Amino acid sequence: MAEYRVAVAGATGLVGRTILRVLEERDFPVRHLVPLASERSAGTAVTFRGEPVPVRVLDVNSFEGCDIAFFSAGASVSRRFAPVAAEQALVIDNSSAFRLEPDVPLVVPEVNGDQVGRERRRIVANPNCSTIQMVVALEPLHRAFGLHEVIVSTYQSVSGTGARGIRTLDAELDRAGRAPDSPYPHRIAFNVLPHIDTFDPLGWTGEERKMIAETRKIMRLPDLHVVPTTVRVPVRVGHGEAVYARFDSEVDAAGARRILADAPGVIVRDDPHADVYPLSLDVEGHDEVFVGRLRPDPNDSHALALWIAADNLRKGAATNAVQIAEMALWSVFSTGTVPSFPSPTPPRA
Repeated sequence: MAEYRVAVAGATGLVGRTILRVLEERDFPVRHLVPLASERSAGTAVTFRGEPVPVRVLDVNSFEGCDIAFFSAGASVSRRFAPVAAEQALVIDNSSAFRLEPDVPLVVPEVNGDQVGRERRRIVANPNCSTIQMVVALEPLHRAFGLHEVIVSTYQSVSGTGARGIRTLDAELDRAGRAPDSPYPHRIAFNVLPHIDTFDPLGWTGEERKMIAETRKIMRLPDLHVVPTTVRVPVRVGHGEAVYARFDSEVDAAGARRILADAPGVIVRDDPHADVYPLSLDVEGHDEVFVGRLRPDPNDSHALALWIAADNLRKGAATNAVQIAEMALWSVFSTGTVPSFPSPTPPRA
Protein backbone atom coordinates (compact mmCIF):
# COMPACT_ATOMS: atom_id res chain seq x y z
CA MET A 1 0.00 0.00 0.00
CA ALA A 2 1.18 3.50 -0.79
CA GLU A 3 1.98 5.90 2.03
CA TYR A 4 1.05 9.55 2.27
CA ARG A 5 2.15 12.90 3.60
CA VAL A 6 -0.52 13.82 6.16
CA ALA A 7 -1.04 17.21 7.80
CA VAL A 8 -3.06 17.78 10.96
CA ALA A 9 -4.05 21.40 11.62
CA GLY A 10 -4.84 21.84 15.30
CA ALA A 11 -2.58 18.93 16.21
CA THR A 12 -2.04 20.06 19.80
CA GLY A 13 -5.75 20.33 20.62
CA LEU A 14 -7.94 17.67 22.18
CA VAL A 15 -9.40 16.41 18.90
CA GLY A 16 -6.12 16.91 17.02
CA ARG A 17 -4.26 14.68 19.45
CA THR A 18 -7.05 12.13 19.19
CA ILE A 19 -6.71 12.16 15.40
CA LEU A 20 -3.01 11.34 15.79
CA ARG A 21 -3.85 8.52 18.18
CA VAL A 22 -6.51 7.09 15.85
CA LEU A 23 -4.17 7.31 12.82
CA GLU A 24 -1.62 5.33 14.78
CA GLU A 25 -4.10 2.76 16.16
CA ARG A 26 -5.62 2.10 12.74
CA ASP A 27 -2.20 1.87 11.10
CA PHE A 28 -3.06 4.58 8.62
CA PRO A 29 -0.37 4.70 5.91
CA VAL A 30 1.40 7.89 6.98
CA ARG A 31 4.74 8.35 5.28
CA HIS A 32 5.36 11.78 6.77
CA LEU A 33 3.35 13.56 9.47
CA VAL A 34 3.01 17.36 9.44
CA PRO A 35 1.53 18.53 12.77
CA LEU A 36 0.37 22.15 12.59
CA ALA A 37 -0.83 24.60 15.24
CA SER A 38 -0.87 28.28 16.13
CA GLU A 39 2.16 30.28 17.24
CA ARG A 40 1.30 29.46 20.86
CA SER A 41 2.47 25.91 20.19
CA ALA A 42 5.73 26.91 18.49
CA GLY A 43 8.63 24.83 19.75
CA THR A 44 6.45 21.98 21.02
CA ALA A 45 6.17 18.43 19.71
CA VAL A 46 3.55 15.72 19.47
CA THR A 47 4.21 12.01 19.79
CA PHE A 48 3.42 9.76 16.84
CA ARG A 49 4.38 6.09 16.68
CA GLY A 50 6.53 6.55 19.73
CA GLU A 51 8.58 9.39 18.30
CA PRO A 52 8.38 13.15 18.95
CA VAL A 53 7.40 15.17 15.88
CA PRO A 54 7.99 18.94 15.98
CA VAL A 55 4.88 21.09 15.60
CA ARG A 56 4.99 23.66 12.83
CA VAL A 57 3.22 27.00 12.85
CA LEU A 58 0.28 26.91 10.45
CA ASP A 59 0.63 29.18 7.41
CA VAL A 60 -0.26 29.20 3.72
CA ASN A 61 2.84 27.19 2.84
CA SER A 62 2.21 24.38 5.32
CA PHE A 63 0.54 21.99 2.89
CA GLU A 64 3.10 21.78 0.11
CA GLY A 65 3.44 18.16 -0.96
CA CYS A 66 0.65 16.96 1.34
CA ASP A 67 -1.82 14.31 0.22
CA ILE A 68 -4.34 14.55 3.08
CA ALA A 69 -4.97 17.38 5.52
CA PHE A 70 -7.10 17.06 8.65
CA PHE A 71 -8.43 20.31 10.11
CA SER A 72 -9.48 20.58 13.75
CA ALA A 73 -8.60 24.16 14.66
CA GLY A 74 -11.98 25.91 14.49
CA ALA A 75 -14.15 27.34 11.75
CA SER A 76 -12.23 30.58 11.29
CA VAL A 77 -8.95 28.73 10.70
CA SER A 78 -10.65 26.32 8.33
CA ARG A 79 -12.22 29.11 6.29
CA ARG A 80 -8.82 30.73 5.88
CA PHE A 81 -6.57 27.75 5.28
CA ALA A 82 -8.68 24.79 4.10
CA PRO A 83 -9.14 26.18 0.56
CA VAL A 84 -5.37 26.70 0.39
CA ALA A 85 -4.74 23.15 1.57
CA ALA A 86 -7.32 21.81 -0.91
CA GLU A 87 -5.13 23.03 -3.76
CA GLN A 88 -2.61 20.41 -2.67
CA ALA A 89 -4.49 17.76 -0.69
CA LEU A 90 -7.75 16.14 0.20
CA VAL A 91 -9.05 18.20 3.15
CA ILE A 92 -11.14 16.61 5.90
CA ASP A 93 -12.51 19.45 8.00
CA ASN A 94 -13.87 18.93 11.51
CA SER A 95 -15.28 22.44 11.90
CA SER A 96 -18.67 23.86 10.96
CA ALA A 97 -17.17 26.04 8.22
CA PHE A 98 -18.23 24.04 5.16
CA ARG A 99 -20.78 21.51 6.43
CA LEU A 100 -23.80 23.08 4.80
CA GLU A 101 -22.12 24.20 1.60
CA PRO A 102 -24.08 22.46 -1.17
CA ASP A 103 -20.98 21.30 -3.05
CA VAL A 104 -19.13 20.00 0.03
CA PRO A 105 -19.85 16.40 1.08
CA LEU A 106 -20.88 16.00 4.74
CA VAL A 107 -19.94 12.43 5.48
CA VAL A 108 -20.56 9.69 8.00
CA PRO A 109 -19.05 6.63 6.28
CA GLU A 110 -21.65 4.15 7.57
CA VAL A 111 -24.43 6.35 6.18
CA ASN A 112 -23.25 8.18 3.04
CA GLY A 113 -19.69 7.10 2.42
CA ASP A 114 -20.37 7.16 -1.31
CA GLN A 115 -20.12 10.97 -1.05
CA VAL A 116 -16.33 10.69 -0.77
CA GLY A 117 -15.71 11.34 -4.46
CA ARG A 118 -12.87 10.71 -6.84
CA GLU A 119 -11.54 14.26 -7.09
CA ARG A 120 -8.23 14.49 -5.29
CA ARG A 121 -8.31 18.21 -4.54
CA ARG A 122 -11.42 18.85 -2.52
CA ILE A 123 -12.90 19.40 0.94
CA VAL A 124 -14.97 16.84 2.84
CA ALA A 125 -16.76 18.03 5.99
CA ASN A 126 -16.88 16.04 9.20
CA PRO A 127 -20.30 16.49 10.87
CA ASN A 128 -21.12 17.68 14.36
CA CYS A 129 -20.42 15.08 17.07
CA SER A 130 -24.02 14.76 18.26
CA THR A 131 -25.27 14.36 14.70
CA ILE A 132 -22.76 11.63 13.82
CA GLN A 133 -23.76 9.19 16.53
CA MET A 134 -27.47 9.73 15.96
CA VAL A 135 -27.42 9.10 12.21
CA VAL A 136 -25.24 5.99 12.58
CA ALA A 137 -28.02 4.47 14.69
CA LEU A 138 -30.95 5.85 12.72
CA GLU A 139 -29.75 5.04 9.18
CA PRO A 140 -30.26 1.24 9.37
CA LEU A 141 -33.69 1.80 10.91
CA HIS A 142 -34.52 4.26 8.14
CA ARG A 143 -33.57 1.70 5.51
CA ALA A 144 -35.93 -0.81 7.08
CA PHE A 145 -38.87 1.34 8.13
CA GLY A 146 -38.56 4.80 6.52
CA LEU A 147 -37.71 7.56 9.00
CA HIS A 148 -40.42 10.21 9.36
CA GLU A 149 -39.62 12.24 12.49
CA VAL A 150 -36.93 12.54 15.17
CA ILE A 151 -37.23 14.15 18.59
CA VAL A 152 -33.93 14.08 20.46
CA SER A 153 -32.51 15.40 23.72
CA THR A 154 -28.73 15.27 24.01
CA TYR A 155 -26.56 14.89 27.10
CA GLN A 156 -23.23 16.21 25.87
CA SER A 157 -19.96 15.97 27.77
CA VAL A 158 -17.69 18.90 28.50
CA SER A 159 -14.98 17.56 26.17
CA GLY A 160 -17.26 18.75 23.39
CA THR A 161 -15.96 22.20 24.36
CA GLY A 162 -12.37 20.99 24.11
CA ALA A 163 -9.69 20.84 26.79
CA ARG A 164 -11.01 24.06 28.30
CA GLY A 165 -14.31 22.35 29.08
CA ILE A 166 -12.56 19.50 30.89
CA ARG A 167 -10.38 21.94 32.84
CA THR A 168 -13.47 23.89 33.86
CA LEU A 169 -15.29 20.84 35.16
CA ASP A 170 -12.24 19.62 37.07
CA ALA A 171 -11.71 23.06 38.61
CA GLU A 172 -15.34 23.48 39.62
CA LEU A 173 -15.44 20.08 41.28
CA ASP A 174 -12.82 21.43 43.69
CA ARG A 175 -14.35 24.84 44.35
CA ALA A 176 -17.59 26.53 45.21
CA GLY A 177 -18.76 28.56 42.26
CA ARG A 178 -18.02 28.95 38.58
CA ALA A 179 -14.45 28.68 37.30
CA PRO A 180 -13.13 32.11 36.20
CA ASP A 181 -12.10 30.91 32.70
CA SER A 182 -15.20 28.80 32.09
CA PRO A 183 -16.59 28.63 28.54
CA TYR A 184 -20.08 28.20 29.99
CA PRO A 185 -22.52 30.90 31.14
CA HIS A 186 -23.22 29.01 34.39
CA ARG A 187 -21.42 26.56 36.63
CA ILE A 188 -21.23 23.11 34.96
CA ALA A 189 -20.16 20.99 37.95
CA PHE A 190 -23.22 19.34 39.56
CA ASN A 191 -25.38 21.12 36.99
CA VAL A 192 -27.09 20.65 33.63
CA LEU A 193 -27.11 23.41 31.02
CA PRO A 194 -29.77 23.37 28.26
CA HIS A 195 -27.55 25.68 26.24
CA ILE A 196 -24.89 24.72 23.66
CA ASP A 197 -23.76 27.46 21.27
CA THR A 198 -25.61 30.76 20.85
CA PHE A 199 -29.37 31.31 20.77
CA ASP A 200 -31.11 32.51 17.63
CA PRO A 201 -34.12 34.91 17.63
CA LEU A 202 -36.54 31.97 17.93
CA GLY A 203 -34.71 30.48 20.92
CA TRP A 204 -32.96 27.61 19.15
CA THR A 205 -29.26 27.12 19.81
CA GLY A 206 -26.60 26.78 17.14
CA GLU A 207 -26.02 23.16 18.17
CA GLU A 208 -29.70 22.39 17.69
CA ARG A 209 -29.78 24.06 14.29
CA LYS A 210 -26.71 22.00 13.31
CA MET A 211 -28.43 18.76 14.24
CA ILE A 212 -31.49 19.65 12.17
CA ALA A 213 -29.65 20.72 9.02
CA GLU A 214 -26.86 18.15 9.17
CA THR A 215 -29.16 15.18 9.79
CA ARG A 216 -31.24 16.13 6.77
CA LYS A 217 -28.17 16.52 4.55
CA ILE A 218 -26.36 13.33 5.63
CA MET A 219 -29.45 11.10 5.45
CA ARG A 220 -30.64 12.76 2.23
CA LEU A 221 -34.00 13.56 3.82
CA PRO A 222 -34.45 17.31 3.22
CA ASP A 223 -37.93 17.42 4.76
CA LEU A 224 -37.22 15.26 7.81
CA HIS A 225 -38.86 16.67 10.96
CA VAL A 226 -36.07 16.95 13.57
CA VAL A 227 -36.69 18.50 17.00
CA PRO A 228 -33.51 18.60 19.13
CA THR A 229 -32.78 19.95 22.60
CA THR A 230 -29.04 20.01 23.23
CA VAL A 231 -27.79 19.90 26.81
CA ARG A 232 -24.33 20.10 28.40
CA VAL A 233 -23.81 17.74 31.35
CA PRO A 234 -20.93 17.36 33.86
CA VAL A 235 -19.38 14.32 32.15
CA ARG A 236 -15.81 14.41 30.88
CA VAL A 237 -16.14 12.30 27.71
CA GLY A 238 -19.09 10.62 26.00
CA HIS A 239 -22.32 12.07 24.61
CA GLY A 240 -25.70 10.49 25.29
CA GLU A 241 -28.92 11.01 23.36
CA ALA A 242 -32.52 10.15 24.16
CA VAL A 243 -34.19 9.68 20.77
CA TYR A 244 -37.85 9.28 19.86
CA ALA A 245 -38.22 8.25 16.22
CA ARG A 246 -41.33 7.83 14.10
CA PHE A 247 -41.35 5.76 10.92
CA ASP A 248 -43.49 5.32 7.82
CA SER A 249 -43.92 1.61 8.60
CA GLU A 250 -44.78 -0.19 11.80
CA VAL A 251 -41.74 -0.94 13.91
CA ASP A 252 -41.18 -3.31 16.81
CA ALA A 253 -38.36 -3.15 19.32
CA ALA A 254 -37.20 -6.73 18.75
CA GLY A 255 -36.91 -6.21 15.00
CA ALA A 256 -35.14 -2.90 15.46
CA ARG A 257 -32.74 -4.53 17.90
CA ARG A 258 -31.83 -7.22 15.36
CA ILE A 259 -31.31 -4.63 12.62
CA LEU A 260 -29.04 -2.53 14.82
CA ALA A 261 -27.07 -5.57 15.99
CA ASP A 262 -26.15 -6.22 12.34
CA ALA A 263 -25.47 -2.57 11.48
CA PRO A 264 -21.88 -1.40 10.85
CA GLY A 265 -20.38 0.68 13.62
CA VAL A 266 -23.19 -0.11 16.10
CA ILE A 267 -23.06 -2.09 19.33
CA VAL A 268 -26.36 -2.97 21.05
CA ARG A 269 -26.35 -3.07 24.84
CA ASP A 270 -29.96 -3.50 25.82
CA ASP A 271 -31.02 -5.50 28.85
CA PRO A 272 -32.47 -2.93 31.26
CA HIS A 273 -33.70 -5.63 33.66
CA ALA A 274 -30.04 -6.50 34.24
CA ASP A 275 -29.03 -2.81 34.30
CA VAL A 276 -27.35 -3.17 30.89
CA TYR A 277 -27.46 -0.05 28.71
CA PRO A 278 -24.84 2.28 27.22
CA LEU A 279 -22.96 4.44 29.71
CA SER A 280 -20.62 7.35 29.06
CA LEU A 281 -17.92 5.66 31.15
CA ASP A 282 -18.19 2.52 29.02
CA VAL A 283 -18.16 4.16 25.57
CA GLU A 284 -15.07 6.29 26.27
CA GLY A 285 -12.18 5.08 24.15
CA HIS A 286 -14.39 3.17 21.70
CA ASP A 287 -15.08 3.95 18.06
CA GLU A 288 -18.55 2.41 17.85
CA VAL A 289 -21.97 3.91 18.53
CA PHE A 290 -23.73 2.15 21.41
CA VAL A 291 -27.51 1.73 21.48
CA GLY A 292 -29.86 0.56 24.22
CA ARG A 293 -33.18 1.18 25.98
CA LEU A 294 -35.06 0.26 22.77
CA ARG A 295 -38.77 0.33 23.52
CA PRO A 296 -41.97 0.78 21.55
CA ASP A 297 -44.40 3.63 22.01
CA PRO A 298 -47.40 1.87 23.59
CA ASN A 299 -49.73 4.25 21.76
CA ASP A 300 -48.05 4.39 18.34
CA SER A 301 -46.91 1.29 16.45
CA HIS A 302 -44.82 3.46 14.12
CA ALA A 303 -42.63 4.90 16.91
CA LEU A 304 -39.62 3.77 18.88
CA ALA A 305 -37.63 5.25 21.76
CA LEU A 306 -33.93 4.51 22.18
CA TRP A 307 -30.78 5.67 23.96
CA ILE A 308 -27.58 6.33 21.99
CA ALA A 309 -24.10 6.93 23.41
CA ALA A 310 -20.67 7.39 21.86
CA ASP A 311 -17.22 8.80 22.52
CA ASN A 312 -17.54 12.31 21.08
CA LEU A 313 -13.78 12.73 20.65
CA ARG A 314 -13.47 9.53 18.64
CA LYS A 315 -16.51 8.57 16.56
CA GLY A 316 -17.91 12.06 17.11
CA ALA A 317 -14.80 13.67 15.63
CA ALA A 318 -11.41 12.01 15.12
CA THR A 319 -12.40 8.47 14.18
CA ASN A 320 -15.07 9.61 11.74
CA ALA A 321 -12.51 11.89 10.08
CA VAL A 322 -9.96 9.08 9.77
CA GLN A 323 -12.64 6.73 8.43
CA ILE A 324 -13.36 9.32 5.72
CA ALA A 325 -9.66 9.33 4.87
CA GLU A 326 -9.65 5.53 4.75
CA MET A 327 -12.48 5.64 2.23
CA ALA A 328 -10.48 8.18 0.25
CA LEU A 329 -7.59 5.72 0.03
CA TRP A 330 -9.92 3.57 -2.02
CA SER A 331 -12.11 6.04 -3.88
CA VAL A 332 -9.72 8.99 -4.32
CA PHE A 333 -6.27 7.46 -4.23
CA SER A 334 -7.36 4.11 -5.73
CA THR A 335 -5.40 1.75 -3.50
CA GLY A 336 -7.92 -1.02 -4.04
CA THR A 337 -8.71 -1.27 -0.33
CA VAL A 338 -12.49 -1.24 -0.03
CA PRO A 339 -13.82 -0.12 3.38
CA SER A 340 -16.21 -2.52 5.11
CA PHE A 341 -19.25 -0.25 4.92
CA PRO A 342 -22.40 -1.15 2.94
CA SER A 343 -23.41 0.89 -0.08
CA PRO A 344 -25.98 3.46 1.09
CA THR A 345 -29.50 2.84 -0.15
CA PRO A 346 -31.59 5.61 -1.72
CA PRO A 347 -33.95 7.48 0.64
CA ARG A 348 -37.36 5.91 0.93
CA ALA A 349 -40.19 7.70 -0.85
